[in-house]
Amino acid sequence: MLNRRRFLWHTLGIGAVLGQARSSQAQATPTVLAGPMVIATWPNQPAVEIALAALRQAARPLDAVEAGVRYVEADPHDHSVGYGGLPDAKGKVTLDACVMDEAGNAGSVTFMQHIMHPVSVARRVMENTPHVMLSGKGAEEFAFSQGFKRENLLTPEARRLWKELRREQSALKVPTSGAHNHDTIGMITLAADGRLAGACSTSGLANKPHGRIGDSPIIGAGLYVDPEVGAATCTGMGEYIIEAVGSFLIVEMMRQGASPLDACKEAVRRINKRFPEGTERHMVGFVALRKDGAHAAFSNNESFKYTLGSPAGVQVFASEWA
Repeated sequence: MLNRRRFLWHTLGIGAVLGQARSSQAQATPTVLAGPMVIATWPNQPAVEIALAALRQAARPLDAVEAGVRYVEADPHDHSVGYGGLPDAKGKVTLDACVMDEAGNAGSVTFMQHIMHPVSVARRVMENTPHVMLSGKGAEEFAFSQGFKRENLLTPEARRLWKELRREQSALKVPTSGAHNHDTIGMITLAADGRLAGACSTSGLANKPHGRIGDSPIIGAGLYVDPEVGAATCTGMGEYIIEAVGSFLIVEMMRQGASPLDACKEAVRRINKRFPEGTERHMVGFVALRKDGAHAAFSNNESFKYTLGSPAGVQVFASEWA
């Protein structure tokens, strides 16, 4: 389970990416669909079905995305998010999450323990405080003040898998990300009336140094929603995504006229160029959803899959990859 595969990659020229935006959109971006849509990283069909059903019942996009992500956070068999997440080097399950709503408001929590649903705490930060981000003990105390329960998040199965992983890698080394240690559910939603929202939640890389924070709770890195343009979210090696400000980059490129696919390709191209020594070991994958329903996904590793919920149903797809 814990073996890592290696894949070849290539980079794309920025001039070609921008110059071919229109033609590439026509060739590679799926047909724009009417009606609500949901995109999530990895094969997260039940979560997407929950969010899509909520949108079909005219729920707020933020309510829909929160409901979908909460399903994964509560799943003890998903070892990258919430309850059952694989612990850090000290054996602690630490959680990060963020949300953005239809107006572009944001909330985030980082390095939080003992709370099963960080996505909901992040929403409370957004709605009930003047702040964007709370961390650590402060985030936990705030969650308790909002009625959240203290819970043990480390399951016996997660402890066993963590011990197996520790035999393969030292806590002093950077953990490897990939199909079996990918971290994160990122989810973005589009209502039939064009309103957008998104959320991102993770327990982070297994066996990470205690206190390490990845991209997931960082607005513009793990998630970005622009009500006028679209939304993007991602998964993979958080340090790479943070330095590229990946999700914001994709949305801003869509604002400038790039298709969702070309915007995702450019984010991956920049990461591959910035970290050529790491792209064979550390995957990154992006999904993007434009306000008109155009959408795409792209990765530097073929292990990345994403789930799309649309009027045509809910399906898992392999992204294109470089």
